Amino acid sequence: MKRKILLLPALLLFAFFSACDYEPVDIVTPEENIPENPSNPNPEVPETPEAPTAAEFNALHQEALENLKQEFTFDASQSVVTFTSEKGVQISLYPACLTKNGVAVTGSVDLEYIEVFNRGNMLTASKPTMGLMPNGEKGLLISGGEFYINATQDGVQLEMGCGMQLMVPTNLTGGQDNDMTIWFGAEDENGNVVWDEVNPDNPQGQQEAGVGAEGGNYYCYFNHFGWTNIDRFYSDPRPKTTIYVDVPEGYDDTNSKVFVAYVGETNALALLDVYDEDTELFSEHYGQIPIGLECYVIFVSEQDGEWVYAIKPVTIVADQIIVIDDTELDTITEAELIALIDALP
Repeated sequence: MKRKILLLPALLLFAFFSACDYEPVDIVTPEENIPENPSNPNPEVPETPEAPTAAEFNALHQEALENLKQEFTFDASQSVVTFTSEKGVQISLYPACLTKNGVAVTGSVDLEYIEVFNRGNMLTASKPTMGLMPNGEKGLLISGGEFYINATQDGVQLEMGCGMQLMVPTNLTGGQDNDMTIWFGAEDENGNVVWDEVNPDNPQGQQEAGVGAEGGNYYCYFNHFGWTNIDRFYSDPRPKTTIYVDVPEGYDDTNSKVFVAYVGETNALALLDVYDEDTELFSEHYGQIPIGLECYVIFVSEQDGEWVYAIKPVTIVADQIIVIDDTELDTITEAELIALIDALP
């Protein structure tokens, strides 16, 4: 395991290694060996993977996103078009509202659509559920579905002058939640989406977006191409803390990521989006992790076109440093990783 000087002398180091419960084991020090990754069923640990380039790692995310794309084609002469997705979401829009370079569209239009409901796809496509709070910091969102919708003609981006509608079965996200609202997502330079809640009343008094729930469905409307999410903030009354994750040598925020899956919240995934080059630690630095939370810390990277990963079950304590040792890393296919993440409680 790598050695380095941590600049956080007041922090204690804990690690928890049981796939069935969360009872902590003895405190370990940097000089002691870290037990094997409980998610790795093979006790024969392979040779330490070579850290990838940023491009190699990002290519995995792009491939995962491409695998989620659904495509539809319609004629702009229709008054309304409705499509049903692979998971049963109904998408309705009005072709008369579409323009191309300021001119009403005629002829064939291409619609691109992506839907994300589960943690496995959130991770591989790098679409975690982190929302902007009023103070500009980020907090975990519970999702009723992430959606990407875009319309083009001959590769040219179209504009939308009125809204579209989605009917989303609530059984895709564990049932109806009347506190859900609409959020729009903006991708950063690493492809991560940060979600921003939409004010239903813009300055002109026109309704920009909204969602209601009835009869086992969410009914959403919005006037936005790109990423849209049905969400609410995660709520936990327990005291909060900041956690830190120490990853193997050679990995940083350009060629790896660290996610956190909360036990019991299968429609949410947190991202530790802050990396300190001095301490070489990942964190979220906002201090929003509940003390006592049972969760899984998930490290991912790339090797030879496959995913490199480690999963650690953890119970959060204040100012915690969680160590991912290079002997805990294993390789896995995209499909296997999605299934593994979705099987977490």
